[in-house]
Amino acid sequence: MVGMGSPSAATMAARDGGTAPRTPDCARLVAEHPWDTTSLGPMESWDPVVRATVEVVLSSPVPMALAYGDDYLLLYNDAYAEVIGPKHPGALGRPAADVFGDLWQAPGVGGVIDDVYRSGQSFLEAEAQVAVPRDGQVEQASFTRGHSVVRDRHGSVVGVLTVAAETTQVTRRLQSLGELTARLASTLTIDDVARVVLAYAMASFDVDHCVFAVDDGAGFRYVRRIRGEMVDEVDERLPPLWKRIGNDPAFPLAVAAQSGRPSFLPDGSPLAKVATDRHERRIRALAAMPLRTPSLHGALTMGYRSAHTWLPAERALLYAAAELVAQAAERARRFEAQHGTAQLLQRSMLPEHLPELDRFRIAARYDVGVDGNAAGGDFYDAFELGDGRLAMVLGDVAGHDVRAAAVMGQVRAALRALALTDPAPQTVLAGLDRLVGSLGAESRNEEIFVTVVYGVLDQADGTITLGSAGHPPPVLRRAGQGRASAQLVAVPPGAPLGLGGSWRTTTVRLEPGDTILMFSDGVVERRGRPLSAGLDDLVRAAAAAASGDPRNLCALATAAVAGRTDDDVAVLAVERAVAQSRSATMQVPAEPTGPSRVRQWMTTRLREWAVPEPVIGAAILCTSELTTNALLHAGTPAQVHIDLSAERLLVSVADTGTRGSVTRARTETLSSRGRGLGLIEELSDTWGTDPTVRGSTVWFEMLIPQAEKG
Repeated sequence: MVGMGSPSAATMAARDGGTAPRTPDCARLVAEHPWDTTSLGPMESWDPVVRATVEVVLSSPVPMALAYGDDYLLLYNDAYAEVIGPKHPGALGRPAADVFGDLWQAPGVGGVIDDVYRSGQSFLEAEAQVAVPRDGQVEQASFTRGHSVVRDRHGSVVGVLTVAAETTQVTRRLQSLGELTARLASTLTIDDVARVVLAYAMASFDVDHCVFAVDDGAGFRYVRRIRGEMVDEVDERLPPLWKRIGNDPAFPLAVAAQSGRPSFLPDGSPLAKVATDRHERRIRALAAMPLRTPSLHGALTMGYRSAHTWLPAERALLYAAAELVAQAAERARRFEAQHGTAQLLQRSMLPEHLPELDRFRIAARYDVGVDGNAAGGDFYDAFELGDGRLAMVLGDVAGHDVRAAAVMGQVRAALRALALTDPAPQTVLAGLDRLVGSLGAESRNEEIFVTVVYGVLDQADGTITLGSAGHPPPVLRRAGQGRASAQLVAVPPGAPLGLGGSWRTTTVRLEPGDTILMFSDGVVERRGRPLSAGLDDLVRAAAAAASGDPRNLCALATAAVAGRTDDDVAVLAVERAVAQSRSATMQVPAEPTGPSRVRQWMTTRLREWAVPEPVIGAAILCTSELTTNALLHAGTPAQVHIDLSAERLLVSVADTGTRGSVTRARTETLSSRGRGLGLIEELSDTWGTDPTVRGSTVWFEMLIPQAEKG
């Protein structure tokens, strides 16, 4: 319709590096049109001003249209013809109302032209939403339109000239800037910020190359996205793959970050000196925006493979986006520092290694709550006593701060000392009760709330003597004959520590294949749900588990109850093995040959143990992926541990990357790139990740088919 406009097909084709398609030749069509049958009359009799106006319209690269006479006869140029699409060329020389039908009567369409024509007053529409046919569909586009009257040589109004400029892209970028603000507000880590920024740049500016960088020691670390790169839902769940560069002035991002000044290159070879692949060598236009805050220096660069003029409006959007990104990155860096300190404190108070026993397998897991920025009071421990029995405990100090973590550390240390002297649950709980009461009195705070479930396992017969100080009872999973079951252990309830209570005990026996699971209340408590519902969910999940393997049960327990918890989560599981398992461990050096050494070592061991070949092949493939991932992302040697029992093969790969940096942590997702996650999920029966004091462990379990046990 009159006043619409869009980028020309030639412009878009040039942007993509292709050949411009042939555009409508409106000048020829105007010359050939039978104007003598219209209100304009033969061309040779046209008013000189009208003729001059038509010549301006036809020669302009901007969408322009002339609505002539009382019936608004249409004359327009090639750019306008592209906008109206299939209505061209039939619209040429016809009344606008006939061309656009009912749409002409819509608000802001024909009425605007009529008002200008009748009043003789020009009118500027700052922004109008117009339906535009494109690629066989109709989409809403934004336009700025100027309407002015056309007078003949006698000064009479004979028509309305409309000049249109499409602002759809600018409008959408402004909208996406609002969306960027909202998404950045929910980011916690630098990884989160990087994902949001790269997605924003690719979608909003349609760039071919984007880099987000932040300072890292004497240099910078950066992550990039390029046009055509395969990014799916799996990739978005994984930490970005960061690379590092020094403070090299050949890098535009380093110059922008250090100087604090943006740069805009419309055409050239900005990355020629530092290009690492053909994608960077092809970049011709580049904008480098500094990201500067009191505690962070970085840069955001966007590039195109073709020449690109950085218009003032586009630069203004980039300035605004860079400011938002810089503030979000600074917040994320502060969070990471606080989070890392809190979690390093938390995990340093937990046992770094659990006992390795002949007939019992032990596993534990600790997950931070929603507020991962604070230390908590959940704790677990398991250690051998002097007479060969095993002491095991899981407790919870109320609170999510350094004080709660400090109390937790004192309670855990005191429990060890008490248990090594006299491990009887009544004695240990009584001693802890006196300690907590003393701590409360010293701090003049009577609100120290500590719960504990503590047990002593006799490895000779599998009996466990349990006592509870206000803590949820453990879950006992019975392997049974072909079908597992689970139930809560009926531990006599006792008062929380520090209240001067008394405690009774109960005894349960683990038969071969049985597992006992201790847990903190964060596992089962959810807002708006009764505690009994959460306990029921946990019991059902334990009964339905594919095996009683303690590591598997710990992973299942943390996800057994639907919904999020604000609390930390700690679980400890002990399984009595059906038969003594066979295990082996390999230290893998941080070098390219590491994965191949692991494959050869595992093949030899598993074949010696008569593991079925299909299981061997799948296990080696998964282990190779995990080892590669550990060496790549942690940058430290890895440890591969295999444990084979009669019913399952358990493989774990541990790295020793620092836990103080959230950007290096992989506690929630498997960080192997591309196919790794899919392989583990497809080939294993279950898998998970476990954080440790000085790294993280990724593990998977494969069940041994009953008919093929070795």
